[in-house]
Amino acid sequence: MSVKSILLKTTKVLCWTFVVLVAIALIVLTKVDRSSIQDQDFYKETFTRLNNTTFSKSKGEAWLAGWSSVNMTPNEPADLVGYAPRGKYEFVQDSSYVKALALSNGKTRVAWLNYELLIVHPDLAKQVQDAVHQANLPIDQLIFTATHTHSGMGGYMPGPMGEMAFGGYDQSIVELMVSRSISALQNAIAIQDTVSITYRKSDAGDLVANRFVKDGSTDPFVRQLILSKKSGKKATFLTYSAHATTLSTKFMGLSGDYPYYLTKDLEAGGFDFAMYAAGAVGSHRPLRPGNTPEMVELYAHQLDSALNLNMTYFDAVKTPKVITGTLPISLRAPHLRVTDNLRLRPWLFNYLLGDTNAHLDITQIGNTLMIASSGELSGVFYEKWEKLAQSKGLNLIITTFNGGYIGYITPDELYDEKFHEVREMNWYGPGNGKYFDDMIMTIIKKSAP
Repeated sequence: MSVKSILLKTTKVLCWTFVVLVAIALIVLTKVDRSSIQDQDFYKETFTRLNNTTFSKSKGEAWLAGWSSVNMTPNEPADLVGYAPRGKYEFVQDSSYVKALALSNGKTRVAWLNYELLIVHPDLAKQVQDAVHQANLPIDQLIFTATHTHSGMGGYMPGPMGEMAFGGYDQSIVELMVSRSISALQNAIAIQDTVSITYRKSDAGDLVANRFVKDGSTDPFVRQLILSKKSGKKATFLTYSAHATTLSTKFMGLSGDYPYYLTKDLEAGGFDFAMYAAGAVGSHRPLRPGNTPEMVELYAHQLDSALNLNMTYFDAVKTPKVITGTLPISLRAPHLRVTDNLRLRPWLFNYLLGDTNAHLDITQIGNTLMIASSGELSGVFYEKWEKLAQSKGLNLIITTFNGGYIGYITPDELYDEKFHEVREMNWYGPGNGKYFDDMIMTIIKKSAP
């Protein structure tokens, strides 16, 4: 074959390869939409929905509460979820639990389910909700939370992305989680008794930092609800903003990370039950003394000490009034970016991730407003929200991983920075920072007495 023929054949192959690559790119990629978020139909839909929503309200004679913790560690090792795919855990450092807290004013019952998992996937939430309905449990509002441990088990996230990065899907593990969730709820409801409730805020700012902006702002506070029975038994529901990433990325044991050890410290020190729910953890990392299990325990001890020594605010939650509501959130088309201005087409994102179940759960317990988010909110927003809430006579508690997951919600000015949170994990930007800021500010105003 002559040189000319070889060159001609090579040119044809390269041309066809180029055409095929361009065709694939056109099928799977599209441009980032940077149009103003307030002009979008989804923005207007959500705020019309919010403004027209009437929250359910009731006022009772007293507070009633019960709590329970049930082991949900599988008999066989499951894949670890968090950081990067690591395979199955090699040993059980800490057993994994599902915890339930039931609270009522005699007319409305709210229940929280808390998992020592990275997130609460919409599929898991749906199966639990179906089981609650089938069991005919008397719950008016069920709220999901997670500790966001990066050393927890997988096996509960369906779909291609779940299979590739989050431990796949094992129906036996999901059935275990569902059955133990129902047991925890049944136990909590069965032992409900009269309680008094207090809200407490403690400064643990020395133990958390901004992950991206050196010396950047953080949400430094641990926020707690403390529920005390006449018998002297006490429970606490608490949140904090530091990611549960104190263990090494190479650690191969099943662990609840620092939230597990913090709740153990609390239960050894006067509480019969402690439920840790991840707060506004976006953009926040723990200032850990090390990444071994011993150093993780030390970090938990430091947090426990901050709770005891650095209390900055205390308030009694007296009036047994409960207000509940759910806000479904309409979203911009998915924006999983591959470059600054190119993203996967929505059909591919939806194929990979499936339903994200975007919503906010709104719960007001007396003068304490609790908002549970499907977006992994950045703690840098919190100060603004809390100031508004306080001006309205409200305490504010934000939690995340509420049975939906839509990626990170970070300040919009970071959208084009080279950070993992704002590139690979800001799934519905740009403009999501302002969007959620506007939503939560509106909810606070709407909830004011």
